[in-house]
Amino acid sequence: MFASFLPHQVKLLKEPASIALAQNIERQFIATPLSQQPIATTYVRQGNSSIPILLLHGFDSSLLEFRSLLPLLAAQNDTWAVDLLGFGFTERTPGISFNPATIKTHLYYFWKTLIKQPVTLVGASMGGATAIDFTLTYPHAVKQLVLINSLGYSGDVSLGRFLFPPLDYLAVEYWRQRKVQALLFSELSGNSEPGAIEAIRCAGLHLEMPSWHEAMISFMKSGGYSDLADKIAQIDKPTLILWGDSDETLGIGDAVKFQKAIAHSQLIWLKNCGHVPQLEQPQTTARHILAFQRDSSLCKLD
Repeated sequence: MFASFLPHQVKLLKEPASIALAQNIERQFIATPLSQQPIATTYVRQGNSSIPILLLHGFDSSLLEFRSLLPLLAAQNDTWAVDLLGFGFTERTPGISFNPATIKTHLYYFWKTLIKQPVTLVGASMGGATAIDFTLTYPHAVKQLVLINSLGYSGDVSLGRFLFPPLDYLAVEYWRQRKVQALLFSELSGNSEPGAIEAIRCAGLHLEMPSWHEAMISFMKSGGYSDLADKIAQIDKPTLILWGDSDETLGIGDAVKFQKAIAHSQLIWLKNCGHVPQLEQPQTTARHILAFQRDSSLCKLD
């Protein structure tokens, strides 16, 4: 059974991995300084071990992007995935601005409420930028850092600051329609692989959540993580950088920048992989993350 707070379109999911993760989504009301009312926050937890892994999804996405990776990690490790503030199926509380500062504050109180011990923090794409920002602000909450094709040096939304009504609404609605039409075309054409159709379903499910437009507009106008690049060198946690060598979204140059900037880091190239290794090569990605977490020698990298 699916939780009642999820959009009814969740029943259209077809693949076992998608269905299993969606059926395990829980909701916790997290008290934060951001509002008088606790924020209904969605997450999944599976597995058990002494050092939790916490997965952070990318821009305009949800924890469903970890449907293939999370079970592999949870087979050996306590693994969490959370929907960031303003994204996924987490409540978009009226009166809150959705920006990097509020995202990391909400994430901290989620961690403080439910996890309460240092984590191996894994961020994919925009989730990587969130992970960096969180690590620099709350270093006591992070033991190790994993960046998967991460934003930080590129991929900001600084132009969003110049959007005004009605262009702001039209811009995010155009973004939404691209996903909606992609799903419709894939289903009607009959030429798409079932896995590709399922990926589009998962990527668009959260679009049906209340106040999606308002949260997207708020985040876009914040400029996103456009001011993060100069802070990356301050990271002092052991860091694993996983990067698809065929990333057509960010390219490959940023991977080397991260490795050079972060003192205690290791870069591993994922061959014949694009921007989303957690979906394209989940077994390889899981293997590297688990090995990194186990191998204490990585903490001594120069």
